Amino acid sequence: MIFQQLFELESSTYTYLVGCPETRRAVLIDPVLETIERDLAALQRLGLRLAYTLDTHVHADHVTSACYLRSRTGSKIAHPAVDGLPCADVGVAEDRPLVVGTMTFQPLFTPGHTDSHHTYLLAQPGVLRAFTGDALLIDGCGRTDFQNGDAPALYRSITQKIFTLPDDGLIFPAHDYDQRHVSTVAQERQRNPRLAGKTVEEFVAIMNGLDLPYPKKMDVAVPANRRCGDCPTELPERMRKIGGKSEQG
Repeated sequence: MIFQQLFELESSTYTYLVGCPETRRAVLIDPVLETIERDLAALQRLGLRLAYTLDTHVHADHVTSACYLRSRTGSKIAHPAVDGLPCADVGVAEDRPLVVGTMTFQPLFTPGHTDSHHTYLLAQPGVLRAFTGDALLIDGCGRTDFQNGDAPALYRSITQKIFTLPDDGLIFPAHDYDQRHVSTVAQERQRNPRLAGKTVEEFVAIMNGLDLPYPKKMDVAVPANRRCGDCPTELPERMRKIGGKSEQG
């Protein structure tokens, strides 16, 4: 398997490039509008053809590049089916995995950060990767105060689904604000300060007390992402003008 973790500085977003060495087909998980050229260059450098973009949820802190990449490469847009986005080519769900060459991306429905959030599992010989989006972060988790967020639901998603994965499963989040790259299921289960040893009531109290600022791009990003990033042509410049980091967890 071909794997690269790519970072977008402004929103502290990780995009994951995953490629099948046999078919040379690739998937970009949680791609960001401003990094289209970087991602296209990475695909070309590795000799890969983009087959799908795959978002974990409708993001509030950045605009997905899904539609723009489709227009540039002929790729298809995969998105959680529960959102029912007309712009998506393929709906994924727990009973509808995404198969690309020798790779199978198994969706886990993990609501709480948003009401339609999904985690994607990719099992390869000797390693399980969990792309947890904004649900589970390293030493944290996604906020639950907008987009039908639900703290008890997020607690259940993490403790009853993600934390039941093998201890050595690798956790690859959609964001990190402290230059960390990867964690494990065991580490987050044992050490995550919001979750380790916490009851659901304690977790809800923690989430209610975060007092995070309103996401700077939310009013533009959410409607744009419900169109898979298919927005007015001047959007990239508008997004750059907004500026500033928008923490999701």
